[in-house]
Amino acid sequence: MCFVLCGLITLVPSDAEYEKVTALQLKSRTGEFDLESILFLKLRVLGIHDLGCIGECVNLERLDLFGNNVTNLGPLSSLRLLSVLNLSSNRISNIEPLRSCENLQTLNLAGNVISSTESLHCLVSLKKLENIRLRDNTYNYSNPVCRSASYRAVVLEMFPNIKVLDGERVVGRGSELYQLCKDIDDTIKAGSYKNGQLIEHPDCKPWVEDGYWEIKRSNNAIIEEAYKQFNDVLHECRLLNNRATHVISQTERSMSLKKQPKQYAI
Repeated sequence: MCFVLCGLITLVPSDAEYEKVTALQLKSRTGEFDLESILFLKLRVLGIHDLGCIGECVNLERLDLFGNNVTNLGPLSSLRLLSVLNLSSNRISNIEPLRSCENLQTLNLAGNVISSTESLHCLVSLKKLENIRLRDNTYNYSNPVCRSASYRAVVLEMFPNIKVLDGERVVGRGSELYQLCKDIDDTIKAGSYKNGQLIEHPDCKPWVEDGYWEIKRSNNAIIEEAYKQFNDVLHECRLLNNRATHVISQTERSMSLKKQPKQYAI
């Protein structure tokens, strides 16, 4: 792409020419005059090999580099305010430069070539890091480290403060429900039936304690109002569903009458 300004031809790189990130590319893409003004940056599937001047975007908070050919993360070491970083589907094996990203909270590394849990030690000092992804089953992205049978246990021990690993909650009720479903699946796969009969386990305990699913109401006026509005929406949905069911029933009845052959009496 090119523009003619005062007789001079200025070349503006297209997406296909993003092999190395330059200041001109970032400014034309974001509309920002200064690199320091850029807070959010999405550079997906652009064939990037060299992160170039991204390190000059010192106020960057969110960066998405999905689907490129990045190997060297050196320029990211200066991004102290970066909180969300997507590096999935690249060719990264060394994440040492991320040690300096002290504000990092969410990190996606699925689909790279990280070979061992030792490679992750540089992230232990990041106290705000609570969401790590090294594999993504939805897109069949992974890392060699994920092949180890002890991978999950080692990572959880290494990062005791993280809340989500590979898209699965590891703390809170969400994680307990996930573990419950996983235990059920494992039991079924192991074979809970014998000769068509369910095997009884007299020592089995209830899945959860009494009252686990009870919602504790709060005295907070805002929450009470939210409950009220939610119930009102549910009521309206039920009314709409009843009306829709009635209309569908009438339409089906009308169509069935039209399909019946006409009878004539002589």
